[in-house]
Amino acid sequence: MNTQHGSICWNELMTRDVPGALAYYAKVCGWTFEQRPVASPDRRGDGDYHLAMLDGRPAAGIMDMAMLPDLAEVPPHWFTYLAVDAIDTALSETVASGGTVMRPPFDVPDLGRMAIVQDPTGAVMGFIEMLVAPTA
Repeated sequence: MNTQHGSICWNELMTRDVPGALAYYAKVCGWTFEQRPVASPDRRGDGDYHLAMLDGRPAAGIMDMAMLPDLAEVPPHWFTYLAVDAIDTALSETVASGGTVMRPPFDVPDLGRMAIVQDPTGAVMGFIEMLVAPTA
């Protein structure tokens, strides 16, 4: 995971067919998976996050988008996160540039703070301010 400010640091697949995705990426990419429990943001339903591993290192994440009711009309997709040194600054600069904060910062245990934004062109992405650089 690249944690340098401005770098693409994480990608996760948002899908409604997690078993199909796990089978596909295991076969095509050689990924193995570590399953971790996750709570949905609105607590309407909890589920599992599947950490894709390649050669013992995290490669991507896969999660069931059915946990996120605000994505009911959104097709399955890969979602990108950018590393930022200071999430509050990145959010202020996003708004000042004509973008929108779609989900305010929230803490992810053992990772850092995240937020979801829409840039001025309409593209949606996440920001991550890491607690510390990961060792893996």
